[in-house]
Amino acid sequence: MEIIKRGAEAILYIDHFEGMKVLVKERIKKSYRLEALDKKLRVERTRREANLMREARKVGVNTPQIFYVDEENCKIVMEFIDGKRLKDILDSWSEEKIERTFVEVGKSVGRMHSADIIHGDLTTSNILVRDDAIYFIDFGLGYFSKRIEDKGTDLNLFREAIRATHPKLLNLCWQNIVIGYKQTFVEWEKVLEKVDEIEKRARYVER
Repeated sequence: MEIIKRGAEAILYIDHFEGMKVLVKERIKKSYRLEALDKKLRVERTRREANLMREARKVGVNTPQIFYVDEENCKIVMEFIDGKRLKDILDSWSEEKIERTFVEVGKSVGRMHSADIIHGDLTTSNILVRDDAIYFIDFGLGYFSKRIEDKGTDLNLFREAIRATHPKLLNLCWQNIVIGYKQTFVEWEKVLEKVDEIEKRARYVER
């Protein structure tokens, strides 16, 4: 077992399952919570994350394939994507490659929103690139929602994440996300209006 990330809620490690190299996400116990409540929350979150990933794949979004969900031990056994985080390679790319990739990113987010999937943590750290294909990972903060407000918040947080990590590329990335998003989500206009509204509210609070 090779641990590759230890977070506040879960650990990620490489293991083997039926002869395959896999990634395991295991939600860890929280000693400050009552044991019964802790188990209930971890099981629910494990189940929800697995469902979100499965539903995303059904609508054409690349995510790691899930091989097994061990609800008793709060583990998701999934495909190991041997790729690089978009965050780590984006700044070295040509403008053309950025445009092409972020149109695909926008299409994928639109497909998720069409299926009422809110990722909850859209960042360039949670997108892997392998052989020029993009894969969305870490649906741990995700949920299902039909609300335009939630979809607008999902996109707005993504824009703010890009602003924080790749400020010089923000406009280029965002313009192409929007191009792709419009192609796959019917109510794109309402969501983009909501994104602008959320940003204006944030500016007002900052004053």
